[in-house]
Amino acid sequence: MTKAKRRAPDPEWVLMYRKGMPSPKIAAFTLAPESTVRYHLHLAVQAEPGLRDEHRKALGPVTRTTSAGRRNREDTVAFYQRERRLPSASGKDARERALASWLHMLRQKAAAGTLSPVYREGLAAVPGWDTVTSRSAENAARWERRMAELVAYLAAGNDWPRHKDFEAEQERVLGVWVHVQRISRRDGTLTAVREAQLNASLPGWREGRARSGGRRRAPQAQ
Repeated sequence: MTKAKRRAPDPEWVLMYRKGMPSPKIAAFTLAPESTVRYHLHLAVQAEPGLRDEHRKALGPVTRTTSAGRRNREDTVAFYQRERRLPSASGKDARERALASWLHMLRQKAAAGTLSPVYREGLAAVPGWDTVTSRSAENAARWERRMAELVAYLAAGNDWPRHKDFEAEQERVLGVWVHVQRISRRDGTLTAVREAQLNASLPGWREGRARSGGRRRAPQAQ
């Protein structure tokens, strides 16, 4: 009997992984099932054992633990043991809402592969704390797509898109998106993970177009 030919790993996914992007983010970015992405990366690591080390090196250091973070971890475990549920962002108690926001940030770091094991192991007693809801996953995937679309838009030679006085629907959509990111940063609601992604992929995103003295052009890809 002839053995089935094993599929070759998707080269685009392997390149993303090599540059430090974890499998959940690759799946969200490419809209592919995470199980499929993991399978391809498993094949790639088998063929190239040093690939995992390259990924870890590109990923950078994990999130450092802080006294506030350890207190949040302990309070989250205590909350779950008392209420038998996760903290809610719509909770009536300010502390519950703060813990829900903290857990949301940790989920993003876990998906990015930069979460400290201290937090992951400490929250092991809270089932489902790192589970991303379908709506959250959709929102995260949409955010990644918009960022990729803006990168391509600027690489095509366009200036920063406007959310007012726009010339085309694409400019409006991208202009509104980046405008919301700027507002979120000023309000302190933009996560550190997303801000780092924007800084790395879209240098100058916080300033956009120059208000006077000509237009500030977006930096072109090298």
